[in-house]
Amino acid sequence: MSTLLFLGNLGTGEIIIIAIVVLLLFGGKKIPELMKGLGKGIKQFKDGVSGIEDDIKGSIEEERK
Repeated sequence: MSTLLFLGNLGTGEIIIIAIVVLLLFGGKKIPELMKGLGKGIKQFKDGVSGIEDDIKGSIEEERK
């Protein structure tokens, strides 16, 4: 929970510093691969959450019948 609070407090300066550190650690050629993987991971997570929500809604509707 504290991680979420920390992410909400990031300012422009902190984001720039993080971007520079990532650039130094991974290099310019690896960053597109990392972002592609991150995007796929986020999509899979959202799909999973959506599937769980659909299952819960379906269970609730079955209980009402």
